[in-house]
Amino acid sequence: MADTRRINLTVNGESHEGEVETRMHLADFLRQSAGLTGTHLGCEHGVCGACTVLVDGEAVRACLMLAVQANETSVTTIEGLAEDGELHPVQRAFQEQHGLQCGFCTPGMVMSLAAYIDENPSPDERDIREAISGNICRCTGYQGIVAAGLQAAVEIRGGG
Repeated sequence: MADTRRINLTVNGESHEGEVETRMHLADFLRQSAGLTGTHLGCEHGVCGACTVLVDGEAVRACLMLAVQANETSVTTIEGLAEDGELHPVQRAFQEQHGLQCGFCTPGMVMSLAAYIDENPSPDERDIREAISGNICRCTGYQGIVAAGLQAAVEIRGGG
């Protein structure tokens, strides 16, 4: 019989409580128990970054974090980044700068950049490239993603 624990966490502003196996990863909890499939699973080794979410405002790899480790935290997924029906500046910039193609890496890229820009509101191109260096994209060549990060930073810090 599997070892289980009761957890309670806030996901995108909503309380989620349940019994989980202690070996269940946060990504699996989000996808299976919370029904939020925007958190993608790629490598399941923390290398590709597709599963990046914010836990108490910090970018983490949901494929490496156990759901029990997220107990009593606040988790934000790509589905919860927009507020009041308005896209987050990073989401909007991805759309405007064509920062996606197939879209598989996009949730992780967006979440990584949102956390990075929150901590570093005036990044240059090199900073953005470093911020996304832990996220793999096989489609875009990264130019649109970098442009999106730079545009979002300008908007977040108030236009200049």
